[in-house]
Amino acid sequence: MKKEIFQEIEIPEGIEAVIEGNMIKIKGPQGENRKKFNTTNLVFEKKDNKIIIGSKKATKKEKKMMNTIKAHIKNMISGVQKKFEYELKICFSHFPASVEIKGNEALIKNFLGEKTPRVVRLPEGIDIKLEKDIIKISSADKEIAGQAAADFEVATRISKRDRRTFQDGIFMITKAGVGI
Repeated sequence: MKKEIFQEIEIPEGIEAVIEGNMIKIKGPQGENRKKFNTTNLVFEKKDNKIIIGSKKATKKEKKMMNTIKAHIKNMISGVQKKFEYELKICFSHFPASVEIKGNEALIKNFLGEKTPRVVRLPEGIDIKLEKDIIKISSADKEIAGQAAADFEVATRISKRDRRTFQDGIFMITKAGVGI
């Protein structure tokens, strides 16, 4: 059954939102986020301090898309207010692993005693800090920060060995500011 459904998202003070077709740009004190949503049946518009997403003839599929887009936009708004921060810890039992940042790459040296360093490509738009065995990744875009943290974990994944015995690697300890 098709019916008219619209959802509103409040834009806080100090945040600027621009809608260009399916592209939404949000600027704030911590940076800028932009995202293009591939939707054909949904309409985006800005009235006063609200972003309105909706459709005159919405089905279940459009309602699901509206809820997803609403969650993305809320994450974009909270990211430009306060950056998302991920913390990772370098763990090792025998060979002391270290991380070095060179340009847009991170080199993981001496992991499990390997002679060649493992390379992690860093996306643009993240700030990365190294403090002994803690890596701090922060970005206004939650997806970019989370993907960068996940890339570190995947780069140090050990296959064909028992995880209970070989516990070396780089692991997330806080995810978007919330402890794991």
